[in-house]
Amino acid sequence: MTALESRDAEVAPAIPTEGRVSAPESSGILGSAHRALSIGIVTVVLLIAFEATAVGTAMPVAARELHGVPLYAFAFSAFFTTSLFAMVLSGQWADRNGPLGPLAAGIAGFAAGLLVAGTATSMWLFILGRAVQGLGGGLVIVALYVVVSRAYPEHLRPSIMAAFAASWVVPSVVGPLAAGAVTQHLGWRWVFLGIPVLVVPPLALALPAIRRMASGPADTSGPAPAFDRRRIRLALGISVGAGLLQYAGQDLRWLALIPAVAGAVLLVPAVLGLLPRGTYRAVRGLPSVVLLRGISAGSFIAAESFVPLMLVTQRGLSPTLAGLSLAAGGGTWALGSYVQSRPRMEPYRQRLMVGSMILVAAAIATAPTVLIHSVPVWIVAVAWAFGCYGMGTVIASTSVLLLKLSPPEEAGLNSAALQISDGLSNVLLLTAGGAAFAALGGGAVGALHDGVPGSHPAAFAAVFLPMAGVALVGAWVATRLLEKR
Repeated sequence: MTALESRDAEVAPAIPTEGRVSAPESSGILGSAHRALSIGIVTVVLLIAFEATAVGTAMPVAARELHGVPLYAFAFSAFFTTSLFAMVLSGQWADRNGPLGPLAAGIAGFAAGLLVAGTATSMWLFILGRAVQGLGGGLVIVALYVVVSRAYPEHLRPSIMAAFAASWVVPSVVGPLAAGAVTQHLGWRWVFLGIPVLVVPPLALALPAIRRMASGPADTSGPAPAFDRRRIRLALGISVGAGLLQYAGQDLRWLALIPAVAGAVLLVPAVLGLLPRGTYRAVRGLPSVVLLRGISAGSFIAAESFVPLMLVTQRGLSPTLAGLSLAAGGGTWALGSYVQSRPRMEPYRQRLMVGSMILVAAAIATAPTVLIHSVPVWIVAVAWAFGCYGMGTVIASTSVLLLKLSPPEEAGLNSAALQISDGLSNVLLLTAGGAAFAALGGGAVGALHDGVPGSHPAAFAAVFLPMAGVALVGAWVATRLLEKR
């Protein structure tokens, strides 16, 4: 979920405004100039968030009914791998012709993927639907960043990013419960089939405003830039390489080295070519912003994925209670995003992000203390609420900083890099955490041995403690977001 330096009164860098509407400085995101656009795009994000939080509830039932439990992981990785490719394509498309095309195509693709998944008669068709969803989702997320860059003056961008984060709050709490009720009473298919129709009204509200305020190339004085075919090939390489590494991480046999090496061969040059120069060295400015986004998102999501499993298998909580232990995080995430959007926080943004990453590291390190049975389980809920607050601050701030540091004609390109860093870090750190978990006996967690569930606390510690260390590295990277004066 995103950082900046100037006061809210500062005007965004000059952007060609022919055919666009500019709001007065005092107008907010719900002012007359931006109301339709803000309501439309935030509602789209709300619906996408609901689907993202609900799908995990329906997925196990879908896999069993389609006789595809052995392919369960691919239903998640298919979405991820195709979205990485779509992010790069969307960035170039938006820079060349404006965000309207990739946004409309992305929403259509996302809806088509939902329909394919919801009507699938086999697991492979279901996975195909998830892959199409990923293409649509990758197009949408980058296009939305370009819309924000072009349609909102700089002093309003933190507020719209906070609204994006807030739109995840209700879905994060209600989504799994609602999806469970729909799955139980109507069937899992309706979790997928119900969303496409709901997307039409907000899209109809937002598209005219986008056409008026953010359409066309960023530079209208010259010819539209051509598609960079090299970057498209690199995007394909990063998607395939990430998929191969994820596949290898699920198989601990020596033969898994073959797809792992192949994935690395494809991935390394693609990452070097698609991320800003100096990202892996944490060069000050934009490279460190992109790197921090990946470090923060990857470490937190990799750890969070194992929290419910740890509470269920090691402390005996029901799946519902284990999931609810993370529910407060949606509210604190939105609170952190809101805090970073306040004008008075602007001079302290970098220090705020450093402190937030330390908070994230502390939350991740605190969670596995419940492996000690004398520690109350509510400690996890409290720790995760603080961790989500830190994440809300960092994710919203990195998005704002990226737009501030990007020339208008490179907003799509750099937004794609930010999302690639986010998604790629998720899959790599999840793969690393999952491999460590399996190597220390995690595969036997919950299995019965002489009637007693297997307990492997070391397997969980091998996930959480390294991720806390990665988050601490992120705190150091956060000191390098702005150039020295």
